[in-house]
Amino acid sequence: MLGGPATAGEVFSLVRDSRAVTRSEIGRLTGLSRTAVAARVQALLDYGLVVEGVEDDQDERPPSAGRPPVRLRFNRAAGVVLAAAIGRSRTQLGVCDLDGSVLVSRDVEQEVGLTPEVLMPRVVAALEELLAEAGADAAQVRATGLSIPGTVDTSTGASLDSPIMSNWDGVPLAPFLAGLTSAPVFVDNDANVMALSERRGHLETFDELLFVKASTGIGVGVVTEGRLVRGGLGAGGEIGHTKTPAAEGLLCRCGERGCLETVAAGWSLVQGAREAGHEVSHVRDLVALATHGDAEARQQVRTAGRRIGEVVAAAVNLLNPEAVVVGGDLAAAYDPFVAGLRESLYSLATALATRDLVIVPLSHGERSGVVGCAAMALREVLDSTAVDRALALAAARAAS
Repeated sequence: MLGGPATAGEVFSLVRDSRAVTRSEIGRLTGLSRTAVAARVQALLDYGLVVEGVEDDQDERPPSAGRPPVRLRFNRAAGVVLAAAIGRSRTQLGVCDLDGSVLVSRDVEQEVGLTPEVLMPRVVAALEELLAEAGADAAQVRATGLSIPGTVDTSTGASLDSPIMSNWDGVPLAPFLAGLTSAPVFVDNDANVMALSERRGHLETFDELLFVKASTGIGVGVVTEGRLVRGGLGAGGEIGHTKTPAAEGLLCRCGERGCLETVAAGWSLVQGAREAGHEVSHVRDLVALATHGDAEARQQVRTAGRRIGEVVAAAVNLLNPEAVVVGGDLAAAYDPFVAGLRESLYSLATALATRDLVIVPLSHGERSGVVGCAAMALREVLDSTAVDRALALAAARAAS
């Protein structure tokens, strides 16, 4: 039983998670009276977040079984969320339903180094087109989720410190969406939202998880007890600029020397591949060579995995996760990358910390960024407190 009288938002959470699908189950779990349950359910029905109907197999019930119970279910079609995973050279966009399923999506290639004043209007225009493609309009948007590389100030919705997107530091992104929707905008680091994408994936099995994003940059999303951990300034998981002996003396794009990125990030691997005579412009080109059997490219990817594993091993010792989930462009060459990662991780982390540890690929492939952005936004607008606020606001508007 829930502590204290359950609110309508808490009742919604029970229905959304399928922990209670009838009024009697809600009453049993919450201790609410039938009248109180009916009032809360009616508020959710009126707002559209819940719909009701009888059992799907009602026609198969024997005549003696009596009247089937009226079932409640989360109405995933009660609105949409917009998602934009913004990267250095590519932005992935999507429109998702309220359960986080992607309805329509699009990848947009862009020039490196664009400022938010240039790129964000393009992002907004593309989201508007996708919204129409999904058969929805701005009034149906419940929230927008954005991700960017580097540390993010989630309170202002702006980049705090990003070597990849340096021109974005301190620029709030929500105002760019104002002409499209008045729904709230939430912004977080790319590795964090990709960790959240595992809400419908590995997080259904593991409560303690590290999500390693290895792409142009390197970052980790940390989940403990099922909750994302950002750290005091939101810089939790920023391992790309951890100093490592393998990078001693090498200049990083952040201006420091000896960072992990100088020997394992996509930008440094591309430099190495060019010096070796390969015509590559992005880490995805290098990964394509590796997946098609190019020995040098495969070795580069494997070495990058080994270097990242050297740093991740310390995190495994510290946090003792149940799983390490691997994603990002480099992880598309999964076999050589994970071979290198395993090699150093299992040799450097303690035997106890790695005894039951599993290394697995991300659950949603290329769509992880979009799925994660939607999951982040939905977590904010569909938690019990947010739903209670929305119901109160709707009631106030109806009374005025």
